[in-house]
Amino acid sequence: MNIKVFSIEKSGDNNIDALNKDFIKMISKNASIEDRVLFNKHIAKAQVKGQSEARESYSKTYEPYLKGYNIALDVEGKQCNSFEFSKIFDNEININFFIGGAYGFNQEFLDKTQKVISLSKLTFAHKIAKTVLYEQIYRGLCIKNNHPYHK
Repeated sequence: MNIKVFSIEKSGDNNIDALNKDFIKMISKNASIEDRVLFNKHIAKAQVKGQSEARESYSKTYEPYLKGYNIALDVEGKQCNSFEFSKIFDNEININFFIGGAYGFNQEFLDKTQKVISLSKLTFAHKIAKTVLYEQIYRGLCIKNNHPYHK
């Protein structure tokens, strides 16, 4: 199984990065995992202009990576529990997670994904959202493989 997590975060906290690396190491025992940070000048400029421009820049940045089974993380997505989340790993081989930007995704991008989920009704900084996602990926793989971590 190949899992890629795409985000558009700015560089940040080394403590959170270390925690994410720990989760990546644990996940890699059950799946190939790749962390792809795609922040660029176009996104930075668009976010200053406003919501519509920012959403469009997120879509343009992410669209070339829409291959395999694509999951957008967006505040408007479906919330699920850990058991429902773990079902993502039942049949899929190449899974891509796209973490929405500060303004979320435009509908056209969401329509190109196979699933849209929300980690919470709360808004998280990218690094925090990524940590929560990595923990749920690890938990989901543990559920799938009957590993005791979940309990």
